[in-house]
Amino acid sequence: MGLLDGITRNVLVLGVVSFLTDVSSEMIFPILPLFLTNILGAGTGIVGLVEGVADSIASLLDIFVGYYSDMEGKRKEFAVAGYGISSVMKVFLIFANSWPVVLIVRGAERLGKSIRTSPRDAIIAESTDEKMRGKAFGLHRSMDTIGAIVGPAIAYVVFMVMGQTEAGFRMIFTIGVIPAMLAVIVIIFFVREPKETGSQAGLGANKTGVPGKTLKKARFWEALKSLDARYKRFLFASCIFSLAYFSFALLIVRANDIGMKAQDIILVYLLYNVAYAASSIPIGMLSDRIDRKLVIGASFVLYGLIAIGFSMVSQAWQIAALFVVYGMFVAADESVNKAYISDITEDRTRGMALGAYNSAVGAVYLPANAIFGLLWAAFGAVIAFGAAAVVAIISGIVMLAYV
Repeated sequence: MGLLDGITRNVLVLGVVSFLTDVSSEMIFPILPLFLTNILGAGTGIVGLVEGVADSIASLLDIFVGYYSDMEGKRKEFAVAGYGISSVMKVFLIFANSWPVVLIVRGAERLGKSIRTSPRDAIIAESTDEKMRGKAFGLHRSMDTIGAIVGPAIAYVVFMVMGQTEAGFRMIFTIGVIPAMLAVIVIIFFVREPKETGSQAGLGANKTGVPGKTLKKARFWEALKSLDARYKRFLFASCIFSLAYFSFALLIVRANDIGMKAQDIILVYLLYNVAYAASSIPIGMLSDRIDRKLVIGASFVLYGLIAIGFSMVSQAWQIAALFVVYGMFVAADESVNKAYISDITEDRTRGMALGAYNSAVGAVYLPANAIFGLLWAAFGAVIAFGAAAVVAIISGIVMLAYV
């Protein structure tokens, strides 16, 4: 079977869109804390505020946008709006001269992400045969992550030429706008609305042969209650797992704790993205062949083992190895979960189901990071990572036994 067998035009084009978007985003946002502190003179508290707002907003509207894309049957329009908002907001960074401007830009850019994610994922699901969805979402994540490799590499070259000067930062912001705008052009002209999307498909029969309910006549809470019982159990297990899912930045802190230098951490970050990109398609294809629930449950347990590894790590090569395995986990988490949700939901509720998942785990993610940070500060890294490992392994058992 060829790499692109079963991959439709929409999936491939959306992969290109995500590649271009991540080239842009990964050029800009990893260096934004340095821009705030070194150029604008902001303190670490402001950096935390900016990133905290970004994390909070990133999945704020997913459930509502998913619902309306179901109801209106227009996935593409929402996706275009989301990518458009994110791209336009990046332009303002070129001229930003104070941290409140950066805060607004960062928040609005993440709002665009929240608007685009659910309808985009629904387009991928509805443009792909059910037996190929793991591969389709895996390909999409792989192309997205390749962008996350190219973007930092471009930023690195600009800094090598211009130094970490204000002109260097603003040059990176300027270059970063170009692929972002190209992404919007590509999605406008080359992505097609799936046939019988959302409420349009609701007039037909669902997988059980029972006529579906038109979401244009269903209120928000009524539509939410109509989601499959398996989906609700999956969401419950995923929220338990999210209590253990701490920020990637904390892994960077752990690497720094054992003495890794900044340049070495950048290389480890690139290694993580390479592992992520390389494993996304194989893991997605594996989930097409065996029970996706098994792959998801195993990935939760794997995360627990990774957390145990970070609690015991003492050498740089161990950090590098753990980041490779972590990249493989994220590949499963970002692709197989969405394929599974797509499998157990109907076209008429798929946007809402994907959005509710993003919003729910995003809401749990915030207190989880706070709890993890407090445990680390009070009792040390070993206890914090150990607690996360216990929760992750429990969630894997719940996923396999209950969902």
